[in-house]
Amino acid sequence: MPLQIVHHPDYDAGFAVNHRFPMSKYPLLMEALRARGLAMPEALSMPEPAPAKWLKLAHAADYVDQVLACEVPERIEREIGFPVGRRVSLRAQLATAGTVLAARLALKHGIACNAAGGSHHARRAQGAGFCTFNDVAVASLALLAERAVENILIVDLDVHQGDGTADILKDEPRAFTFSMHGDRNYPARKIASDLDIALPDGTGDAAYLDRLRAILPELSARRRWDIVFYNAGVDVHAEDRLGRLALSDNGLRARDEMVINHFHTAGIALCGVIGGGYSTDVPALAARHAFLFEAAARYA
Repeated sequence: MPLQIVHHPDYDAGFAVNHRFPMSKYPLLMEALRARGLAMPEALSMPEPAPAKWLKLAHAADYVDQVLACEVPERIEREIGFPVGRRVSLRAQLATAGTVLAARLALKHGIACNAAGGSHHARRAQGAGFCTFNDVAVASLALLAERAVENILIVDLDVHQGDGTADILKDEPRAFTFSMHGDRNYPARKIASDLDIALPDGTGDAAYLDRLRAILPELSARRRWDIVFYNAGVDVHAEDRLGRLALSDNGLRARDEMVINHFHTAGIALCGVIGGGYSTDVPALAARHAFLFEAAARYA
């Protein structure tokens, strides 16, 4: 079987090219995957927008209603980082449903990836930090609600701490949140995950990979996980303008291989999401996001 990839053309909400959030990375990622022979028709699935009942498992009902109606208060839009108009609302619904679909495909096939997702700053009450809905939290709670799984592990390796995921899942004992991130980075006020590792500015390949290599067996030993959600944010890269860490392309590749190999060897399903990446060279950024899919394809 080819690697199962979830994608929708409306993951791209059409922002201006100079926007701080590089929206064009989504179509460019699909171009990169086609160039690598990974986005074959039989490998692709397309989500429908997430229904409100899923979204309200993770988010306050009034906030969900505001997003669906495109009536988000301006103060919350400022925290998100962009207005929530029709295309942004649709994108958030699709990307969230994409992670739910990718998780179901991972449970069936062992591994699958969403070509979006990782919106880990969206908290229960509202969005923040370029994140409208928290797709991994929604997917986790949807799978638990339908009893598709009993124990969920979230491995969040985006450079920014997964505060929203920690907030939403803090009272859910069947989900364990792990975040390894830059210490002196957004958000200024962290919300504690079940396990956090904060790294100093300038952390490079060797120190980063050593720390990750040491923690993965500890995570596996905590419980028998039914599925792992892996946030493979590439904003840990040295050239990322919002990152402050110093991984190279080879370091990113080694990281993704390490995570995926570890859980594959343990026989645990893995759902990959792309997380953050904010380099000004957007084609290079899309190529870095493609590393996740290249690594995952070796285990499909």
